[in-house]
Amino acid sequence: MGRRFLRAMAVTLIAGVLTVSCASTVPPRESASPSTTPTATPTPTPTLDPVEEAVRGMSIAERAASVVMGHIPTDDPDAARAYMQSGLGGFLLMGANVTAGPEQVQTFSAALTMDPALPPLIAIDQEGGVVSRLPWDDLAAGRALQHAAPDETRRVFAERAALVAAAGANVNFGIVADVPADAGSFIASRALGADADGAADRTAAAVAGEQGLVYSTLKHFPGHGAAPGDSHHSIPTTALALAQWRDADAKPFAAGIEAGAELLMFGHLAFTAIDAAPASMSARWHDIARDELGFDGVMITDDLGMLLSSGVAAYADPVGNAVAALAAGNDMVLMVAGSTPQTASEMVSGIIAAVEEGRLPSERLQDAAERVMALRMQHADAIE
Repeated sequence: MGRRFLRAMAVTLIAGVLTVSCASTVPPRESASPSTTPTATPTPTPTLDPVEEAVRGMSIAERAASVVMGHIPTDDPDAARAYMQSGLGGFLLMGANVTAGPEQVQTFSAALTMDPALPPLIAIDQEGGVVSRLPWDDLAAGRALQHAAPDETRRVFAERAALVAAAGANVNFGIVADVPADAGSFIASRALGADADGAADRTAAAVAGEQGLVYSTLKHFPGHGAAPGDSHHSIPTTALALAQWRDADAKPFAAGIEAGAELLMFGHLAFTAIDAAPASMSARWHDIARDELGFDGVMITDDLGMLLSSGVAAYADPVGNAVAALAAGNDMVLMVAGSTPQTASEMVSGIIAAVEEGRLPSERLQDAAERVMALRMQHADAIE
């Protein structure tokens, strides 16, 4: 099947009142003065929001599972279905899940859904170019778009989103909103702009292109460009002040949020002038995203397995990382690198224990579960 045909196939997706009287032979008595006692008005029963109602009916274990996005390296639909039986809220498609063409991936993705009325969030890192899980995506990406007009960026991301949707995914971790500090940065070839204003314009255009096809994710908040180093192997650090961040690195994220991005991915990046902890573990950065940038969607960590690779002892426990990330404000935790088929379930058990022991407020888990639930229910409505 040729690439032109696959792309064309994918783009087609872008397509009475009752009155009672009584007679009496007894003369009526002289009427008394009207009563001053008001008639009681029935209090209407409040209608519970469907998302709140759904989460309220879940056990702690079900809520915990719903905020975990996992992965197993297989292309076997039966193995995928067995993995998702525990009620995980999401799955990340990686290269090991993509071993043939679109039909193979779509079949695998379909096996991840236990209940069509509540599909999981199926994500994929489909930036194109350097980071691509779908080999048939030969659209422009990253550096090739860094000087493109916003309209061109929008067109490209609409076509890419159609390819992602055709593969059965509903979330794309594909919009790199980082502003590279220099052309030699490892993130430079993946970013949508070499300067903050250009990156902001193309980030907003990319979100607009994906709208109605897949849910957009902005990454890697608060910005990989300002912090030199590769977060796959370390915790990149910068002393950049908050005011400086607002003037530059914040712009693409603000533009993408304004354009309607549904997810915001937090990087393992330490802006020490704001918080010594990596942003993925920082309540301060989550507050900034909510309160300053007005983001009201799903906050998700970058792969927590990357923290294990950093060699920092404080982040050597994936279960502890998951609990800490939720406590900091993330609504969903992602674990891929260094995981086994049992890791996601271990994280779920750790979250349950943290709630029962008071280390993770039950209200925080409920809020996270509601945000994830809202997106899953929105997708269910869209595919009916």
